Amino acid sequence: MSKLPHKASMISRMPMLVLPVLLAPVALSGCMGFGGEKDLDLSTYVEETDPADKLYNEGLANMNAGRMGEAIKKFEAVDRQHPYSEFARKSLVMGAFANYRQGNYDEAISGAKRYISLYPTSPDAAYAQYIIGLAWYRQIRDVTQDQKEARRTVEAMDELVQRWPDSEYVEDAKAKMRFARDQLAGKEMQVGRYYLERHEYIAAMKRFRVVVETYSSTRHVEEALARLVEGYYAMGLTSEAQTAAAVLGHNYPDSQWYKDSYALLQKGGLEPRENAGSWISKAGRAIIGT
Repeated sequence: MSKLPHKASMISRMPMLVLPVLLAPVALSGCMGFGGEKDLDLSTYVEETDPADKLYNEGLANMNAGRMGEAIKKFEAVDRQHPYSEFARKSLVMGAFANYRQGNYDEAISGAKRYISLYPTSPDAAYAQYIIGLAWYRQIRDVTQDQKEARRTVEAMDELVQRWPDSEYVEDAKAKMRFARDQLAGKEMQVGRYYLERHEYIAAMKRFRVVVETYSSTRHVEEALARLVEGYYAMGLTSEAQTAAAVLGHNYPDSQWYKDSYALLQKGGLEPRENAGSWISKAGRAIIGT
């Protein structure tokens, strides 16, 4: 008489039954299993699906009605249930937009980036990039705080302008970039003034130089030049102070900043005089004064 195999060895040879993730209500079959328990009808573990166009249109309807949360669920269902359909492509970018409108900025950025990686030549790729820029733009904070979001806004919107120069979103992207760059310049000015007030002139001059060289089209460049006059004059670097004043006067002849800078130089028997070899003179050629 053959010896029965050990219980543990029997179990180890039994095939493993892995149930799919439960996405729909579970129904129990009417037949009884071992121990008087009802057997599960495994067919009920399959997610109920709707046609792709139906889900997509329901998503649009919810979005138009302001029900962004429901719209996101519908667009995600299309992507999940019909991953290779044209409606899945459309749902991905619309889902990113719905997340943006809902204030789910990380999800919006992630979805839009995924869309661009999958469909880089699609007509909606520029729109997806625009959503990325908008999501960063909406998170820009006051200049007293870190300006990471402003930098990301500039990067995202600049990519839109460079890759899709004929896009209908380019003009607004440029406007958002101008605002973000103004924020970045404002942050540099805030830190520069902090150092200047404490007579830490070298650190202050570095910050004002960034504004003049990198953010020459912002509204802060006028003050930055005046602060350079003030700082260089205090350091005894009169040639640089005179050059900064000359560039300031050339671009903003009627500004109060120029009047104050001129008066400061006069105290030392000096006047604005541009040194063409100075970095300030070279950077001044890119300044668009009023």
